[in-house]
Amino acid sequence: MSRSPHRLLLVDDDEKLRRIITLRLEAEGFAVTEAESGEDALSKLKAARPHFVLADLRMPGINGIELLRQIQQRRPGLPVVILTAHGDIPDAVEATQAGAVDFLTKPVDKERLLECIAHHLPANAGDERELGSWAADIVTRSAEMLQVLDDAQRVAKTESSVLISGPSGAGKEVLARAIHRASSRRDAPFVAINCGAVPAELLESELFGHKRGAFTGASADHPGLFRAADGGTVFLDEIGDMPSELQVKLLRVLQEREVRPVGETRSVKVNVRVLSATHRNLEAQVSAQKFREDLYYRLNVVALQLPPLKTRREDIPLLVNHRLQQLSEGGAPRRVYSPEAMEMLVGAAWPGNIRQLFNVVEQNVALSPGRVIGAAMVRRAIGEDQTAAMPSFDEARAEFTRSYLRQLLELAEGNVSRAARLAERNRTDFYKLLNRHDVDPAEFKQAGADS
Repeated sequence: MSRSPHRLLLVDDDEKLRRIITLRLEAEGFAVTEAESGEDALSKLKAARPHFVLADLRMPGINGIELLRQIQQRRPGLPVVILTAHGDIPDAVEATQAGAVDFLTKPVDKERLLECIAHHLPANAGDERELGSWAADIVTRSAEMLQVLDDAQRVAKTESSVLISGPSGAGKEVLARAIHRASSRRDAPFVAINCGAVPAELLESELFGHKRGAFTGASADHPGLFRAADGGTVFLDEIGDMPSELQVKLLRVLQEREVRPVGETRSVKVNVRVLSATHRNLEAQVSAQKFREDLYYRLNVVALQLPPLKTRREDIPLLVNHRLQQLSEGGAPRRVYSPEAMEMLVGAAWPGNIRQLFNVVEQNVALSPGRVIGAAMVRRAIGEDQTAAMPSFDEARAEFTRSYLRQLLELAEGNVSRAARLAERNRTDFYKLLNRHDVDPAEFKQAGADS
């Protein structure tokens, strides 16, 4: 079994202490990312993908308890241990009540530290074998996508309902199948249905079954997908397109764990886990009374958000080569892309995401007269209007600045003075930046906050 180093995030404003702890942990084979403040830790959380966090209790700006709360929001289940001085024990106890798995007093004893990490480290942390089995169909090196996979693997071990959101073609069903394979239900059926692709009058029968003679054309009993998946997983794709009258019946099935086939008078117990997906904003549909609020919360116990392909461009060469390999294994001739053609693929807009990318690769392989696929063939497949989607340097810099300003204001809860201090800029210059990049502090301000 191949294992990668356990990744730890160490947060402390004392540089000397950080180095001592880092050297001790690296000597034991851990990969350590250092952060000098709570703000620094939050900025590094996604890229570092830690299995474990060690955080000082008392730091300028975001302290250990506030950092703990924000980590819990962003990475539920990530173990956090608080480092504290002897006089801070009552605060450390408060931290454990807030969700910290433990606290250690300074100076940190090496053996106690290693014992604490070993006790609280997730059992599958560092086990990369799983990405070759349960997530074999997912190809990525994107930090954002790897974070989604970390969360997916963790929730797969539970029975919680999962709502997967993301644009069309981003791979929602692929992720749902991966969650099923990582779960204890892996040996039972995985049954998928697109709720928007089945006529409303037939969807109830498809899901819950029907009795012979229940309606015209019902010439035999039909068990329905929930009963067919008994013991396994039902995947409801495009759940936002489900008719409102059927939403009520689905809610009852989730609550009672039983289905009643159309035309039947008795209900039948079922044991299934429900995963669902949508490209729609279900919260907005709930507000517009187009989707039931109680059903939304039943389905959205854990939310996973798949990013669009345009935000994970580093994955495009990997995905292209993966698709080329699949096609060659299916009997298609082996093709390669020229450097110019690959550059064009990486820079394209991809509104249809991975599905569109794979279709373009398949078209290129089918129509290419030679072994090498050139830029002209890529341009023909995706169209001129999608071949120049990469932003200019100035556009990329402006987008980065806008994102950075929004992160600062989120951390500062809309307080411009505090955000300016975090950015080490004076308040006047900071206001000019906000105006230039069209960022409104009011979006981030909590009730009673002072700008």
